[in-house]
Amino acid sequence: MIEMKHIINDPEGVHARPAGLFTQEASAFPCKITVTKGDKEADAKHIFAVMGLGAKYGEEIIIRIEGEREEQAAKALCKFLETNL
Repeated sequence: MIEMKHIINDPEGVHARPAGLFTQEASAFPCKITVTKGDKEADAKHIFAVMGLGAKYGEEIIIRIEGEREEQAAKALCKFLETNL
């Protein structure tokens, strides 16, 4: 299992466009990927679940990746987060 922490840098937080792109990126991998903010957890492959976390600018999210191709998924999602969120 790989765990990554990320601080949201987008002034608008996690809204529809980046959430949709994030879920597309996560869906490209067969492993289980979850996003946690505080006490809420979401399946990273479902846009409404990710948006439902309500992650805002400056807040920390935790991404957990477990399973087949987890290292490739971690690299791709890390790059995505740095560029888009």
